[in-house]
Amino acid sequence: MDEREQKYRQMTEPPVARLICRLAVPCIISMLVTAFYNMADTYFVGMLDSNAATGAVGVVFSMMAIIQAVGFFYGQGSGVYISSQMGKKNYQEASNMAATGFFSALLTGLGICILGQIFLEPLAYFLGSTPTILPYTESYLRVILIGAPWMTASLVLNNQLRFQGSANYAMVGIVSGAILNIALDPLLIFVFDMGVAGAGWATIISQFVSFCLLLKGCSKGSNINIHIRNCKFKWFYFRMIFKGGFPSLARQSLASVATICLNHAAQPFGDAAIAAMGVVQRITMFGFSAMLGFGQGFQPVCGFNYGAGLYSRVKEGFWFCVKISFIFLLCVSILGFIFAPDLIALFRDDPAVIECGTRALRFQCMTLCLQSWVVMSNMMMQSMGLVVPATFLAVARQGCFFIPLVLILSALFGLTGIQMTQSIADLLTFCCAVPLQLTVLRKIPADDPKR
Repeated sequence: MDEREQKYRQMTEPPVARLICRLAVPCIISMLVTAFYNMADTYFVGMLDSNAATGAVGVVFSMMAIIQAVGFFYGQGSGVYISSQMGKKNYQEASNMAATGFFSALLTGLGICILGQIFLEPLAYFLGSTPTILPYTESYLRVILIGAPWMTASLVLNNQLRFQGSANYAMVGIVSGAILNIALDPLLIFVFDMGVAGAGWATIISQFVSFCLLLKGCSKGSNINIHIRNCKFKWFYFRMIFKGGFPSLARQSLASVATICLNHAAQPFGDAAIAAMGVVQRITMFGFSAMLGFGQGFQPVCGFNYGAGLYSRVKEGFWFCVKISFIFLLCVSILGFIFAPDLIALFRDDPAVIECGTRALRFQCMTLCLQSWVVMSNMMMQSMGLVVPATFLAVARQGCFFIPLVLILSALFGLTGIQMTQSIADLLTFCCAVPLQLTVLRKIPADDPKR
């Protein structure tokens, strides 16, 4: 039995719960470590005696979300197709898509880098920078943009490895870069006295190391090698990338737009409010990351088995993931609510930041557990290639609800309105997701009788 046939059986024959857990462990570790080193910049920059510096990291976070949106678009889009074709044993098609997604992301990241450097100052203001934050924002953003090409390509490799059922290789690349980032942050910020720019250099250097390791991981075992000769800049492949990746692009892009709107809404309340909301975003993302990692363990199982016609395993995996992730997020929410002031103080020991951030974090903890249903539904729809419902669910939380709500509630209730916006948006998204996903589940056919 060759390695690819062995992998096929490993993805379609073991008990679903055990298979998801095996694939989810490295994904969870990768997501937690990624979230941790995203928080590292905020933590070490927060040690500088300036709310403006901490605010700048929060402002640039929206630009990083755009870069990540591009990476997830090509990574999820190509990954969904790859897992489906491997489920059908069409390995050459999977190889063509892997190369096309990778090189497309690399070129798009280069374009972001060049345009961002040309329009640096207007971009900083667009992201929500104030005049006092601007020097720090430009210093940090200028460096982050340099790493855009390999940051986008790294996310493609990470997703493609996961969708092939090789999450361990993805984990090694991500974790190695994260450890390096955490080590470089204090060295560059304080020892070399580079300030907030040092945090940027730590990020892009560590991301480059991750990129190299992930590229190396693609040449191991039965993983699909990335060869430029397999790159096919044809409409069919871009259509497949769009079909599988547009929900991720929409979700990540609107998350960036939502952060920009949040920064603008918080501007009248000062740099402390901007800093506080940036810190809260990083903290909630950390709690959210483990659940996302668990769902990422489900995606290749869903894609492989859906492509193989084993629909009962797809549904079984969905219900298992919803139950586990709900319990986990409920525990995280309780702890976050109780220890909110202490968590905020870890990143910025400023009374105004702590007061503002504590209320916002507690509001978000009230509805965080509802995201278990929303995210798992979205991941299942995306892995099945259901573009329309997956895209709607992807954009609902930040696009349909958060963006208009933060503008309306900030006008009606001031800072309190800003602090409660995410919680209300989460509740409304959950109300939409329940009937939508139940409809999808009812339409899934019985297992393919030819098997």
